[in-house]
Amino acid sequence: MLNKLFVIAALLLPACFAHAHEYKAGELEIAHPWSQELPPNAPTVAAYFVISNPGKTDDRLLSVDSPITDQAQLHEHVMQGDLMKMQQVPNVVIPAGGKVTFAPMAYHVMLLNPKDRSLLSDGKRFPLTLHFEKAGNVTVEVAVQKKPAETKTHDHAQ
Repeated sequence: MLNKLFVIAALLLPACFAHAHEYKAGELEIAHPWSQELPPNAPTVAAYFVISNPGKTDDRLLSVDSPITDQAQLHEHVMQGDLMKMQQVPNVVIPAGGKVTFAPMAYHVMLLNPKDRSLLSDGKRFPLTLHFEKAGNVTVEVAVQKKPAETKTHDHAQ
């Protein structure tokens, strides 16, 4: 009986890790990269995640790229007067001991004119490579979801 329990536990263990959806790059931790499913003719798609930096020095997200598009940009939403405006940013500082949340109406990755739309439906995943100044490069798998993920939008740097 005990042997059967060990076998079952060994078989289930990989399934538990498959849903973890977290990545490391140097001191940085990237959690739950996701994107919302969009209509087939949408000209852009956004990707979101949370980057935590438990280290003692700041790092900087310099750029991103993905094989699903030729143009990937770092963006943020800012209030200008009474209007919320989206704008491209050259990089994003990940403060030491803090985190930056990429979420709707906050920082996000904008993927313009996706060329491989087959990966942009619910349940699919697509690769996204993040290029950090100190931590180097890390490729994550972005999970496409029908509904937005539960994420705080105002955790720019805590």
